[in-house]
Amino acid sequence: MELNNLKPAKGSTHHDKRVGRGAGSGNGNTAGRGHKGAQSRSGYSRKLGFEGGQMPLQRRLPKFGFTNLKRVEFKAINLSTLEELAAKNSLTEISLETLVSAGFVSTKDKVKILGNGEISKALTVKAHAFSKTAEAAIVAAGGSVEKL
Repeated sequence: MELNNLKPAKGSTHHDKRVGRGAGSGNGNTAGRGHKGAQSRSGYSRKLGFEGGQMPLQRRLPKFGFTNLKRVEFKAINLSTLEELAAKNSLTEISLETLVSAGFVSTKDKVKILGNGEISKALTVKAHAFSKTAEAAIVAAGGSVEKL
């Protein structure tokens, strides 16, 4: 084997289709592009996601599902966060105003206290909602909960 007699393996290469080279070739006249329409013209490029005028998939999907307009979204605050806040500012009462001034929530947010972490100090906590574990942990530490 020398460089002058190297060639690809049999069947691994194909000749390019020579379109538009007369009727006898089988690909003359319209050169395999069919008759009329955008795809028969030079310079045509299909837009990404175009499905021939049918409503494309990415525009169909948002039309499914349901949004409950009465859903209440809570901002979750953990016990560990309350513990840090109380220790840093030596507080005994944590209210919505305290959390807003600390930058954890905005004035429009509804707050739910979750039970992740421990609480060692007796705190009075005021929030819109509490998880069962959070409420139990606050009461067990000698504090109290107040729902707004």
